[in-house]
Amino acid sequence: MRNLILTCTAVLLLAACSSNKPAESQPGAKSATKPAQYLTGRVAFQNMYLAAREWASDAAPFRLQSRFTPDAPVAEGKAGVWRASFASPAKNMMKMFIWSGLAGPDAPEPGVTFSAEDSWSPTNTSTQVFNLSFLRTDSDKAFEVAQKNGGQKLTTKDPKQPVFFVLDWDAPKSQLVWHVIYGSSQDEAKLRIAVNATTGEFLRVEK
Repeated sequence: MRNLILTCTAVLLLAACSSNKPAESQPGAKSATKPAQYLTGRVAFQNMYLAAREWASDAAPFRLQSRFTPDAPVAEGKAGVWRASFASPAKNMMKMFIWSGLAGPDAPEPGVTFSAEDSWSPTNTSTQVFNLSFLRTDSDKAFEVAQKNGGQKLTTKDPKQPVFFVLDWDAPKSQLVWHVIYGSSQDEAKLRIAVNATTGEFLRVEK
C-alpha cells in the first residue's frame, strides 16, 4: 500500500512539473509580428531604386509619395509606406515600386514589392523623370521647413493631423520639389507647402 502511495505521488509531481514547463515552439509556427519600421523618403527611395535598376538598367524616377498612417512619426519626415514610380526610356514603360515597413491586413507586404508595367511617354509632363543628383534634401528637412511656413498652426491645433509627402519634378522651373501635404489625401488637403528638394529652401504655399 505504501509503494502504491509513493508511486501515485511521483506521478502527480511529474504532471505538475510538466504543466509548469513553458510550451515549446512547434515546427512551422509563426514568429511574433515584427515591429513597424518607418523611414524618411530618401532612405526608402534608395531601397526601391536598387530594385528598379534590376527591372531596367536605365530606370529613372519621376515620383515618390508616402502613405500616412496614424502611428507614423511624420515630425521626423518618416512613413511606414512609400511608393516610387520609375520609367525606362529604352522600354517606354513605367513601373511602381513599394517599400513597406508595416505588417497587417491593410499594409503592403513588408520590404520592396512592385506593380505591373505600364506604358510611358517622355512627352507626358506629369511623369517627367529627374536626376538623382537633385535629391539632396530629405523629407525630414522638408517637414521642418513646412512647419515654419504654416504647418505648425495645424499640428498644434491637431497633434494627430495627417501629413504625407510627394516628391516630383517641376519641369517649367527645372527643379525637384517636395510637397508637404497636410491632409489625408490630395483632395482633402488643408495646406500644401512646396520645398526645394535640392537646396531645402521654402518655395511657396500651394494652398
